[in-house]
Amino acid sequence: MPFEPLAPPVDGLRIMRQEWNRITFIHWAVDPDLVAPLLPALARPDVVDGVTYVGLIPFEMNQASFGRGPAVPFLGDFAETNVRLYSVDPQGRHGVVFRSLETSRLMVALGARAAFATPYMWARMRIRHDGDEIEYSSRRRWPGPLHAGGTIRARLGAAVQRPDPVEEFVTARFGLHTRWLGHTLWIPNHHEPWPLRRAELTELDDTLVSAAGLPGVIGRAPDSVLHSDGTRTTFGRPQLVRR
Repeated sequence: MPFEPLAPPVDGLRIMRQEWNRITFIHWAVDPDLVAPLLPALARPDVVDGVTYVGLIPFEMNQASFGRGPAVPFLGDFAETNVRLYSVDPQGRHGVVFRSLETSRLMVALGARAAFATPYMWARMRIRHDGDEIEYSSRRRWPGPLHAGGTIRARLGAAVQRPDPVEEFVTARFGLHTRWLGHTLWIPNHHEPWPLRRAELTELDDTLVSAAGLPGVIGRAPDSVLHSDGTRTTFGRPQLVRR
């Protein structure tokens, strides 16, 4: 099934709503064979122009809530950085696969691991934003490897009027694949198109990508760097992936 950049509706049960703000998308093109062993059963690497991508994505989570309920005080707002891959399943559903997710809230890390075995890590994190300059810092506290993280600084540039195919591929993602209780699930996700800006890294000191099982990837300049002020997203009912 071809990649579809339009968000499908989330019908029925809504399990979570979130705002993703001050987000920077940093991506490296890689051979699909490199990431295939890291994906859940039945998922395969999603590709564009013969390659797939590894993403390092720091941002600020805000107003997280369950179902249609109100935002969760304190625990619903935190800094996060994830390392993610891109996947598609036998039903043709595109998604992301999280290799790690750093959060500044210990209870979020514990709850997400218990509920869906999501690989959240507790970290000391900070975001500084001054005009067109933004800085993210992270140091892992638990579990190991301790102190994984680093510093990311970016200079924000011009607005993207029309995303190219790679920019659509790495940002217009409307689901995630995860392994839970011996089954692979696809969890749908709806969000409006990102208001994107191109960006330039001025510093990248990172060990999260390597700690996520992808050594050597950040040894060269990234192939794509984007930024967005943010958008709001809704997660729907998990669906079983079948052969």
